[in-house]
Amino acid sequence: MDYEITPEEVKMKLDQREAFTLLDVREPWEFEAASIDGAKLIPMGDVPSRAHQELDPEDHIVVVCHHGVRSMSVTAWLRQQGFEKSQSMRGGIDAWARRVDGNVPVY
Repeated sequence: MDYEITPEEVKMKLDQREAFTLLDVREPWEFEAASIDGAKLIPMGDVPSRAHQELDPEDHIVVVCHHGVRSMSVTAWLRQQGFEKSQSMRGGIDAWARRVDGNVPVY
């Protein structure tokens, strides 16, 4: 499985009601400013202490942040921890807002 997934691929999975976890690793204020319905918020700094309690290593996990840098770091960390089906959404919520859902604010 690739380390990255495009926003368009994520939208297709949502539309087809595929089972996966959409993990938002931004800060709470960013999540309030713009988010994707159904996303689970665990800020990047909290992931190491919460991942094993709140995430299933068997699940497909799509990690999202603002532009894709934090989500790639979290994806790499999750994979090292045995969450082998983790992927970073390329371009983050910014790409989602610009290319998939114009109702999501750009910030």
